[in-house]
Amino acid sequence: MSISTELIVPATLWTLVGFSVTTWSLIIYKTVQHIRLSRDNKRFSQAFWHAPNLQAAVDLSLEAHGPAARLSAAGLQVLRDDTADDGADLSHTGERQDLLERALRQQIHKERRKLESGLAVLASIGSTSPFVGLFGTVWGIMHALTDISKAGSASLEVVAGPIGEALVATGIGIAVAVPAVLAYNVFLRRLKITNADLDELGADLISLSRKNRFRIARSKPVAAVSSERHGAVHHSGGKELFSAATQPA
Repeated sequence: MSISTELIVPATLWTLVGFSVTTWSLIIYKTVQHIRLSRDNKRFSQAFWHAPNLQAAVDLSLEAHGPAARLSAAGLQVLRDDTADDGADLSHTGERQDLLERALRQQIHKERRKLESGLAVLASIGSTSPFVGLFGTVWGIMHALTDISKAGSASLEVVAGPIGEALVATGIGIAVAVPAVLAYNVFLRRLKITNADLDELGADLISLSRKNRFRIARSKPVAAVSSERHGAVHHSGGKELFSAATQPA
């Protein structure tokens, strides 16, 4: 009995220590994640609504970072896809509006899954840590009562030490559970806010795309634009030379 107690109670305490390290690691990671997310979404939102047209907005989405930028890029790239009207496979089957809505919905689900990572662990730790601590306490009290019965005395000196050590496990379990539960609620709230913002952006993208008939022209490469400009200048120069040559002296 004493050998098993010497193994189980410390194992319970070390399990709670592991839970605590995991909890605080997730709290730090999720805090940094949401700070970056909020910063990137704010920057992208300001730049997006200052774009002159949807074509510029697509180019901006491909260069920016954050969930909002990835959502915009995933949706608007569908409207740039030349194979969207071909129906070559199932991913390109349907009206352009349907393809846009499907792309936006899939990207929102991807972003939600990323933000949900770690929340299940926090919820599990918050709900089980008190019971893990209580298990260690009960096991420790059983061992303490056994020692008291062997000693044949129930004085305060005999009872206080073993019982007090056993109750420490419950205290540690509660101390581990409280931060996990609070962090879970905070991050779940942030997840709902971010998801609502993405839904709103998706609705705005559909509305803006409808005004463009769900079509966005592809941006011309820089080399092509420069060659066209060079050709236009060369052509206009040729006309000037031709007109100068044909004028009577």
